[in-house]
Amino acid sequence: MTHLAHSPATHPVPVAVTPELLTRLDVSGPRYTSYPTADRFVEAYGAAQYAQALQQRGTGGGAVAGPSVPLSVYVHIPFCESVCYYCACNKVITRHHERAQPYLASLKREIELVTAQLGGRQTVSQLHFGGGSPTFLSDDELADLIATLREAFKFVPGGEYAIEVDPRTVDAPRLARLAQAGFNRLSLGVQDFDPEVQKAVHRVQPYEQVAELMQAARTLGFDSINADLIYGLPRQTLASFRQTLERITTLKPDRIALYAYAHLPQRFKPQRRIDAAELPPAQDKVAMLAMAIEVLREAGYDYIGMDHFALHHDSLAVAKRQGRLHRNFQGYSTHPDSDLIGLGVSAIGRVGAHYSQNAKSLEDYTDALARGQLPIERGLMLSRDDLVRRAVIMAVMCQGRVDIESIELAYLIDFRSYFAAELQQLAGLVDMGLVELEDDGVRVTPLGWYFVRAIAMVFDRYLQADRQVERFSRII
Repeated sequence: MTHLAHSPATHPVPVAVTPELLTRLDVSGPRYTSYPTADRFVEAYGAAQYAQALQQRGTGGGAVAGPSVPLSVYVHIPFCESVCYYCACNKVITRHHERAQPYLASLKREIELVTAQLGGRQTVSQLHFGGGSPTFLSDDELADLIATLREAFKFVPGGEYAIEVDPRTVDAPRLARLAQAGFNRLSLGVQDFDPEVQKAVHRVQPYEQVAELMQAARTLGFDSINADLIYGLPRQTLASFRQTLERITTLKPDRIALYAYAHLPQRFKPQRRIDAAELPPAQDKVAMLAMAIEVLREAGYDYIGMDHFALHHDSLAVAKRQGRLHRNFQGYSTHPDSDLIGLGVSAIGRVGAHYSQNAKSLEDYTDALARGQLPIERGLMLSRDDLVRRAVIMAVMCQGRVDIESIELAYLIDFRSYFAAELQQLAGLVDMGLVELEDDGVRVTPLGWYFVRAIAMVFDRYLQADRQVERFSRII
């Protein structure tokens, strides 16, 4: 995708993100960490198809750019000592740390099977440990798992090696051991600093604890610190959330992920412990987002897209300004489009035109590996139309512009004819000031960046075909 000369990121201007506009566009929609989205995966796709994709990657055929382009690796650690009531992640709640050992044995077996299909040690430039709580593992267990990964893959110096950290399970000495193991990026689960909100969601962690960890991480030289926040939680008010925002900005994490709480107790059992009567009303939730955008911008954070903010000097903000932003199953990234190997229960991967997801239950995952099989539960082989639309949607989500000529040359289509219905549908977003239709492309305006999911949804053939948008979380 060509870089944008008049990108909204290149010429940032003040935009009026009003509560009225937020309310108008508060619809359900995908987050587009992939296209097609994971809910479109099918069970007809299994271990044989994934093995074929890995083999093609190993020989340089069919992958995003062959084995010469470094891999990304995601490792899912599902265990948590206690449940956070808002959580919608795939997790196992237990205080029995011995349960990690058989899981780690299965993970090592999966790594062996994957590398066997790849045909040798391939280069990795991005690693992310997520969960659950990866810091549920002991220092020795983490070190052993990292050693296994280093034997299986070649990690490039200066790569991005991140781990999600539950502040309640880590202190400064543990951070030092994480740094020693090779992690250079941290993501801290903060959510909210208000004690009443923390009690309501069963996640009590004082501000001072987080502040001490951030200071320790900086002293240890971690390249980047991310903090996760959630708005729309029970007992949150505009005043209390403003205080959380002001406190987090004084700590100056390099990046802030600001998520909207989606209350779906019918799908996520822990959420049934939340008293729905304590949730803020819809208008307050919208006002919280508008306030957060204002507070974070005034504190020196650039808006990256969707729910991500970064300090002006952060590599993610620089990539946004330079048109080098990318997106994968972990969200926005500075790394070029690359294949992603997902390891662990429920992990999602992408190799070339293949998407795959591991078994979601611990039993099914371990059983498959005990039989010597890749633990794939479902996936998708992308069609030509999927590939065209993926390129368009990722251009919208990452560069804020679709260059018509680039798409036409890459996929041998007449863009205006192929997307005639979509261009017509964009007219409403043009009237709202979110999009500009130019002679050579479709451009997201500075205001449109705050609603980029709504713009991308126009090009989603599956979504437009069935209109079942209630399957997703709300944009706001």
